[in-house]
Amino acid sequence: MRVSIVVATARNGVIGRNGALAWRISDDLKRFRALTTGHPVIMGRRTYESIGKKLPERINIIVSRTMPETEGLVIARSIEEALRLGADAAAHLDVEDIFVIGGAEIYAATLPIASRIHLTAVDADVAGDARFPAIEPKDWTKRPVGGAEQSSRNEHSCGFFILERR
Repeated sequence: MRVSIVVATARNGVIGRNGALAWRISDDLKRFRALTTGHPVIMGRRTYESIGKKLPERINIIVSRTMPETEGLVIARSIEEALRLGADAAAHLDVEDIFVIGGAEIYAATLPIASRIHLTAVDADVAGDARFPAIEPKDWTKRPVGGAEQSSRNEHSCGFFILERR
């Protein structure tokens, strides 16, 4: 089992604004879907609410102390419980990765145990109220795996990277 973070960050570390992404990059959403389909995904309640629905073809694990049990979702009352449930789901699905998909508090809680980050580096500085925690570059190897140009479908250009913990 591997804990992998999936995140898109602006140059200034912003990941969101007013409970939503701070940009629209269609190619990044396609990459997100390809990475996470068929796997357990862990997210906070606010991230779930910003998406507005269960992500199809994934086991959706929502971390919340107050959210009621909801059909089609797995509710965890702590990060530790979410990781246990994610490990069980990954074993059941016969997949290696549990994907952590946000928000900022969930990223901060799981970053110390994550072994991989699927990073979309958005080529912009944007205003926002949610940031990805700082990482130590010396702790990670960074490999480019593609990108997307600014277009009618992509508000900003971006690069796709995989970071592996050293």
